[in-house]
Amino acid sequence: MRRPFYFICLLSAIILVSCGGHDDHTEANKPRIFPQYSQVLDEIIKKADGTIRGIDLNMRSEAIKAAEGSAPLESDSSYMYFEYKIDSVTTYSVTYNMQHDSLDEIEVQVNCTDLDLSSKIFTDLKTYYEKKLPNPTEDKGYVVYNCFEGQRKPFVVSLTDNSTPNKGIIDLVIYRDK
Repeated sequence: MRRPFYFICLLSAIILVSCGGHDDHTEANKPRIFPQYSQVLDEIIKKADGTIRGIDLNMRSEAIKAAEGSAPLESDSSYMYFEYKIDSVTTYSVTYNMQHDSLDEIEVQVNCTDLDLSSKIFTDLKTYYEKKLPNPTEDKGYVVYNCFEGQRKPFVVSLTDNSTPNKGIIDLVIYRDK
């Protein structure tokens, strides 16, 4: 008679522990940075200031590491490489290319196994940069935004959808206009 009672108690305890220990809604409670776009942009763009992720061209490597908040997976004096996982279907990498400890180029590649989500991310990135840097030009699948504003040195933002039938691939490159 005691064995079924112990078995039921043990089973109930396992169910309670497995149900009560997870807080999957922590990210949902996180304040949105760009509520008008997909939540993925909050992760990729990260901050409203700067060209991307709170970072502008010409920044020093130490300032970039501080803005990223983590150590790069790979680095040397000319580049830093970071990889991030957003969810089970979306990952992205960020590469910072340096010249004399001054940021010269930023490359972001977003990979997504959900083609509909990938298309939404591309559209959101396109709209975000259209609002930030008006008058883009589109040519052969590239969307190019040129910045010649105020005191800033001119730079270019190039956005491309290189998706395949099985995988969404979005490339974003920000570089100095020479």
